[in-house]
Amino acid sequence: MASIPTQVRKSLERHGLSDEQLKTIFRTMLLQRQLDNRGFQLNRQGKVPFALGSEGHEALQAGAAMAFARGKDILAPYYRDLGLSIGIGLTPYEIMLSIFARAADHNGGRQFPNHYSSKRAGLMSFSSILAAHIPHAVGAAYALKYRKESGRAVLVTFGDGTTSEGEWHESMNFAAVHKLPIVFLCENNLWAISTPLSLQMGQPNIYKRAEGYGMPGEQFDGFDPLATYDAVSRGMERARNGGGPTLLEGVCYRFLAHSTDDNDMTYRTREDVAERRKDDPVPRFENLLVESGVMTSEQVAAMKQDVLHETNEATDKAEAMPFPTADDLYKHVYEGAWEPWQ
Repeated sequence: MASIPTQVRKSLERHGLSDEQLKTIFRTMLLQRQLDNRGFQLNRQGKVPFALGSEGHEALQAGAAMAFARGKDILAPYYRDLGLSIGIGLTPYEIMLSIFARAADHNGGRQFPNHYSSKRAGLMSFSSILAAHIPHAVGAAYALKYRKESGRAVLVTFGDGTTSEGEWHESMNFAAVHKLPIVFLCENNLWAISTPLSLQMGQPNIYKRAEGYGMPGEQFDGFDPLATYDAVSRGMERARNGGGPTLLEGVCYRFLAHSTDDNDMTYRTREDVAERRKDDPVPRFENLLVESGVMTSEQVAAMKQDVLHETNEATDKAEAMPFPTADDLYKHVYEGAWEPWQ
């Protein structure tokens, strides 16, 4: 396959990333979007009761995943972090087991879709309750410091709506006081379900809140995976080396409804979403890779086919798996006997 001539290549700021790492970021973005759409398709087909959308978060999550040190760091995600979970090691099959709520799922088919957890990947489990996972993430960071485990850090993610919750503020303060190895990453998609940013807070720049807690704050383009990688990798290195916490804000947009149970046209217009789609991070990064000579159009097409094939295989395999049985209901609920009075 012919490559783009050097004289017409578009330069890009790599931030130290190799061609293979750039391709990995792009593949994670493609896989996230494919699996995201598959969840909505399965819901419309009546095969799954619920799915969450993350279209528009691909660049932010793939870039952050590249800054995550596998086998060392800990990720405390929120419910829209499909791409981040894939990027740090979860497989499409594991994702589909969660969506289909099959017995082989890591939660035994008990949880909502997108509520991933994996000790192997360093992925903490979390609650649907907004901001409830933030204190848990801070607790993990405190444990790392207490045990003097240098070279490790916690990455905790959340949406803009979470920053209006008390647990978020309390966690920020605790982490700052104790100089914990943690990065707070806000995926600001401008909507807390149906509430726009302008009705959530008087200060629209979330990163500026960092100053009040005595930690650095930074905002970046969440539609740019390389800007994301740069900001998150610097924050994580600072945390790993004893520099304390950082608040990061990646500004993106949620292209789909909040979930399959939400009608986003009741609070925004199709024209608004279409206008935002012009900055869609997936084709934007694809064009950058082709124009800079990292990939050819043929290689991009082949990668898209490979991602579709992997998604189809994972879907078929997971759907064929059995549901949990009734006698499994009380397992993994209490330590020892399941009766709470014993």
